[in-house]
Order: sequence, then structure tokens, then C-alpha cells
Amino acid sequence: MKERQGPKVLRIDPSSPDAKLIAEAAAAIRQGLLVAFPTETVYGLGANALMPDAVMRIYEVKGRPPDNPIIVHIGYKEDVWQVAAEFPPKGQLLAERFWPGPLTLVLPRSSRISDIVTAGLDTVAVRMPAHPIALALIREAGVPVAAPSANKSGRPSPTLAQHVMDDLGALVDIVVDGGPCPVGVESTVVDVTGPQPVILRPGGVSREELESVLGQRVAVGDGEKLKRSPGTRYRHYAPRAQVIVASPSEIAELVTSLAKEGKKVGIIARQHILVSKGVATQITPRSLRQYAQQLFAALRELDKLGCDVIVAEAVEPRGLGLAIMDRLRRASAGPRGGVRSSIITSNGRWENGGIHHAQHPHRRRGEDDKGEPRAHQGGQPRA
Repeated sequence: MKERQGPKVLRIDPSSPDAKLIAEAAAAIRQGLLVAFPTETVYGLGANALMPDAVMRIYEVKGRPPDNPIIVHIGYKEDVWQVAAEFPPKGQLLAERFWPGPLTLVLPRSSRISDIVTAGLDTVAVRMPAHPIALALIREAGVPVAAPSANKSGRPSPTLAQHVMDDLGALVDIVVDGGPCPVGVESTVVDVTGPQPVILRPGGVSREELESVLGQRVAVGDGEKLKRSPGTRYRHYAPRAQVIVASPSEIAELVTSLAKEGKKVGIIARQHILVSKGVATQITPRSLRQYAQQLFAALRELDKLGCDVIVAEAVEPRGLGLAIMDRLRRASAGPRGGVRSSIITSNGRWENGGIHHAQHPHRRRGEDDKGEPRAHQGGQPRA
């Protein structure tokens, strides 16, 4: 793929989006170009969802596996019928409450949507974003917009336009710079095609909020069910540094031990950790909402500082904490990182329906009983 000098950057104030700049970006979407733009969750890499060649460029630019479906973004609730064949009543109920917002609904797909968008599945993931720039852009484009996160696959998601530039640079046609994303973690993905709604990816809308609206229990999916959602089956959100997730009481001792090994350590925790040496920097979000908003930017910042290891504080996997722990678990996946066994509940796993499974206390995540890299289904090493 031929690289240019760089993408065109359009700086737009989210409090008062410039109509001419929005129109320019929207025209690029209609023409089949790639436009990175802010949403309330993370920056998305958008293409016309009705143009398979344009969507294919998303996969190529990101290095995205072809079996990983892409969320389709719409500008109005009624636009769901452009991309979905059915809109089950429970999905409509959730859309009435959470659209526009950080909720993605998995629905039976329309024949108008290409297999490239859905990764060959019979369902499509649909969201109506709340960010004023995203909403104005999609409405002006007049077409559904396929948009995963605007980063290289596997890297921490971008919450600033600079993150997009760092990862994708000249591979993108236009970058809309609308400042930082207010939520900071991706949307919650809920499958409403069956009798019981299932969370396929935790995110900006909590399980408790969903259950309050529906008046019933919402399951958390695992295994084969996760194929219907993007961002669930591969190593995601990972910086170059090793990531270890630990309880607050463990962090100081762990950092001291790593420092003795000559490691340069970064810390993400909700309170300042007293350690004598070995810490490059500490990032201290004070609340769960700040933790979610700053998480991906913190991982990127600590990477830029050259940290060998990032130690991140584990949080209770409830409410927004469920999404935070999901992202930390995926960021720490692999033979070098992991979630320390001491933060697993007494029954051997998180009590949230599948966010974390027990591991041997002396085994690194991603290894089998002998410490060898574990293979996924089909016997190939996990990427």
C-alpha cells in the first residue's frame, strides 16, 4: 500500500462542530475513503458500510483478522433497518434508553450488509454514538459507517487523535481531531437475538444498567458466543510492555521485586503507591470513570517512557469495573503478563459470568501446566 505524507487533519470543536468540516469528512466517507473520528468511547476508523472495498481497506490498514466483525454506526434509530433484518423488542427497549450512547446491539443482519462487515456471520453489530462530532458526521454522510477502533489491531485503543496518528499515520485519508474521548473504553456489546440478552463485550453501559431497563438477568457470554462481537477473541489493547494486574495491597511489593530484577516499571493505580525505587512514573485515576477514561492513554504513555513492565490495579468487576477488568485481562494476555491469582475470588474465578478464569498461581497467563504457550482451538499458538 502506497504511503502518503500524512492524513489531512480536521480540528473540530465538539461543543460546536463546524458544518463545513463535517461536510468534508462526510463526503470522504461517501466516496469510500477512510476517516478517523472521535466517539464518546474511543476514536473510530470509519468507512462507508455499503462499500465492501472501503471496508476491506479497514482490515488492511489495521492488520485486522478477517473473522473479526466490525460495528456499524448509524445516525438515527430508524436507520437500524438499513443494516438489520429484525429489531427484537428487547433490543428496541435498550435502544430507547441507551441510544445514542456506548451500547452496541447484535441483530439479525440485512442482505444489504456485506460479509466483509459481518465476517460472514448472520448477525450485524449496530451502534448509534452520542459524540456530537460522530453523530453529525454519520448523519451528514447519509450512509451507515463501519468503524472499529482507529489503531493497529492488538494495540491499546486510541482516545486522542495523536494516538491515531501514532498507529496509522498516512494510511488514513482524514483524521478528525475532536479532543479526548470522554468514556475511554469501547461500547458494551449485547446480543439480543435470543430469549436472554447476552453481554459479549463489557463497556460503557454496565450490566446493572441493562438489567434495570430490561427487568431481567443479563448473561455474560463466553466461548462460541463471542464470535458475534468484535474485540473478544484476540489479544487486544496490549502495549509493548509486559502488563501485570494486581490487587492494591500487592503492588508495592511487586514493584520492588521487579525493580530488583532491573526492570523499569510503570504503575496505574487509584492511589499513590509508596515504593523506594524502580518506578518510571505513576498514573493515578481517582475514580472508576477516570480509570476507564485514562486507561488506554496510560498504557500508551508508559510504553513511550520505555517501561519494561506496567503494573495495573485490579478493580471489582462490577459496573464500569467489569469493562476495565476485561480490558486489563486482554492487555495482559500472553506468555509474559497476566492477572495475579490472588485477585481471583475464593471459588476460583470472578463471579461475573466469565470475565476471568482461574490459573495456576505460579503459571504465567497464556501458558499450560508446563509453562508452554497454550494453543487455541485448532492447535495454533495464540497471536
